[in-house]
Amino acid sequence: MSSGPAAGPLAGLRIVEMAGIGPVPFCGMLLADLGAEIVIVDRPPHGAARDITAPGWAGDVTRRGRRSVAIDVKHPEGAATVLRLAAHADVLLEGFRPGVMERLGLGPEVVRSRNGRLVYGRMTGWGQDGPLAQRAGHDITYIALTGTLAAIGRPGAPPAPPLNLIGDYGGGAMLLAVGVLAALVERGVCERGQVVDAAMVDGAALLMAPFFGMLAGGRWRGERGANLLDGGAPFYDTYACADGRFLAVGPLEPEFLRVFLAAIGLDATLADKHRDPGGWPVLRAAIAARLGERDRDTWAALLEGTDACAAPVLTMAEAPAHPHIAARRTLVEHAGVVQPAPAPRFSRTPATLGRGPAGAGAHSREVLADWGFGAEEIEALVVAGCVAQT
Repeated sequence: MSSGPAAGPLAGLRIVEMAGIGPVPFCGMLLADLGAEIVIVDRPPHGAARDITAPGWAGDVTRRGRRSVAIDVKHPEGAATVLRLAAHADVLLEGFRPGVMERLGLGPEVVRSRNGRLVYGRMTGWGQDGPLAQRAGHDITYIALTGTLAAIGRPGAPPAPPLNLIGDYGGGAMLLAVGVLAALVERGVCERGQVVDAAMVDGAALLMAPFFGMLAGGRWRGERGANLLDGGAPFYDTYACADGRFLAVGPLEPEFLRVFLAAIGLDATLADKHRDPGGWPVLRAAIAARLGERDRDTWAALLEGTDACAAPVLTMAEAPAHPHIAARRTLVEHAGVVQPAPAPRFSRTPATLGRGPAGAGAHSREVLADWGFGAEEIEALVVAGCVAQT
């Protein structure tokens, strides 16, 4: 992957990203992968110790593709320094609790008074208003209140946390990225920016749209593990193989279920129980018994190249070597770390992986110079302790 000048459909776009954790860095990664020039405003590091919790360690993949400037925003010159960066930016991203940026003198009214074309992207858990707006939370709490968490897991067992994919990343970072890009499209018409309020609780609820629709139509039961897509259906689940590893089985359509059953040596007429939940236990027992007779990779090889809609459940260590993943370079090694390649793919303006994760303040002088600060100004900010260069 290239480490040269930015490419991709967002080349030329300038973004200031206030350092944070979770969805804002992931959103920044998405936009940087697509070519945006992004500067992370980090807190100045304290002390010389560095470990894997410090910004910019080798595996901090969501910080890839950006430069870092370390600014003490509580310093008397801190807010003014960030404002000068924002004056040259197209977008500002921040993920603090409501009111924090305002107290720092960097709220949207102040920033956009200097740059009316700026899109101000705000990422929170609960949103900018509402009874819980000021409360702490994490992915699991946001998805709990939207009905999402209750729908995930095995029957008779507690709800299963789906990593932090739904609140932080799918319902948070992705929603913020869509909102920012939509605001930029609208800006192209009216020449004015606006504030984007992206909340993880809203995004998690949005991802549940199909299931709320099924619930309203009487096609979704409230209990876990009793529905078509939650492991309730025997043809959409995972099964243990003889070696203790798993096969993912997903032939939702009857024609694909018949292919699957025939391929593993079962009577294809068992597919007749496809839409009859009363017959699901018999079908599940037959599939489980048969798949338990051989190891995972034997089944995977047997089913390869068919429309059985089955795949081996690979670990993160195994996934890069799968022929399809390798052929498409879906997972690549970059800066010494195996990580996802940029997506989606573009025919004229392909995205590339550039810089590895930036340590806090690694590019402070360079960034300020590129964004309009004079050499003497930069030196004065460093000497005053407002800016740190690491």
